[in-house]
Amino acid sequence: MTMRLHNFFRSSTSTRLRAALNLKGLDYEYMAYALRKGENRTAAYLGLNPAGLVPALELDDGTVLTQSLAIIEWLDETHPNPPFLPTDSAGRARVRSLAYMIACEIHPLNNLRVLNRLGAQFGAEEDAVTDWFSHWVTETFDAIEATLAESPQTGRFCHGDVPSLADICLYAQVWNNRRFSIPLQNWPTIAKIFGELDGITAFRNAAPPNQPDAE
Repeated sequence: MTMRLHNFFRSSTSTRLRAALNLKGLDYEYMAYALRKGENRTAAYLGLNPAGLVPALELDDGTVLTQSLAIIEWLDETHPNPPFLPTDSAGRARVRSLAYMIACEIHPLNNLRVLNRLGAQFGAEEDAVTDWFSHWVTETFDAIEATLAESPQTGRFCHGDVPSLADICLYAQVWNNRRFSIPLQNWPTIAKIFGELDGITAFRNAAPPNQPDAE
């Protein structure tokens, strides 16, 4: 059985994992879930992932892995080429720091559950939700831009000239930002790196518009 990727085309965490799988050259069966229709809350899916979140990666032996960063690190351990982390400990810390700025600072505040709750509990209308999303992206992207622009370790990509875990997270977040019409012009280093990543087939094939369930 081929691995099954349970995901949603627009989910940034799903985009991360698609890019990682593509970079490793791994085949998978694409299993789509429309989050706004609650397809991730069915008994069948909750049996796979009780959190009801995407993505989840179902392995050949039936093991189900959840949480995109945990799955990506598993991929790096089990399929080490190409590596997603540098060989030196300081480099690994830098790459993880950049990745976590997106995964732990932006995403928890701007995921679909939070945005829906803003409307349901606080009556936030579309403009207010967009402002919320943009605020938290800007807070962290300003810091990432400064980090990347000032560091000699920044190369063609976030860390040197090989895509890393940081680039996987950055690429997915930029696509997520486009849903809210957030331009990249204020972050020229990020924009340059995104352009480089978008020219790589493994990343481009992971982009939301290129998925079978894209609307």
